[in-house]
Amino acid sequence: MTAAKGDRPLRADARRNRDLVLASAMRLLSDANGGNGGGGGGSPTLDAIAKDAGVGIGTLYRHFPTREALVEAVYRNELTAVCDAAPALLDELAPVDATRAWMDRYIDFMIAKQGMADALRAVIASGGNPYAHSRDLLGSAIRLLLDAGAADGAFRKDVDADDVLVSISGVALVAGEPSMREQAGRLLDLLLDGLRYKP
Repeated sequence: MTAAKGDRPLRADARRNRDLVLASAMRLLSDANGGNGGGGGGSPTLDAIAKDAGVGIGTLYRHFPTREALVEAVYRNELTAVCDAAPALLDELAPVDATRAWMDRYIDFMIAKQGMADALRAVIASGGNPYAHSRDLLGSAIRLLLDAGAADGAFRKDVDADDVLVSISGVALVAGEPSMREQAGRLLDLLLDGLRYKP
């Protein structure tokens, strides 16, 4: 096989190190924007992220040659996890319950994205586009849930996936603080009721 170096699957230890760096970066970048971490409330250094992940700085740079590359990878990793959750939830739960559980995951994703706002703005300023294809991927996940619910008669069949995406995003924007999670849950329940309403 003549796959390019960048296309080769990572060894198990390299994959583990990459995942550790992504998890640490996600936590520290989100906390820093909220003033809860990252070295006194400032944006965490790559050294701090590597130390938190338990890897050397050289290991971090092998996977992510720049800070912007790391931030974009963190965002895309979280986005992928949210989108991949839709079919996994449908394997475990009825469509209505799977959709409600997925909504909670999406709210968590949106809160994390807000926490990374400064870091993501820096990626965009450097010429990157972390949001490329985000809407399409999220819309596909929602459409999968809506189709499953419509197929078993739980959801109405005339709902646009993009409308649902915008609605959940709105909940995250107005009730995305930890202290407002109870209200966010009520708003999501109202949205779910709207999906079930049949004129």
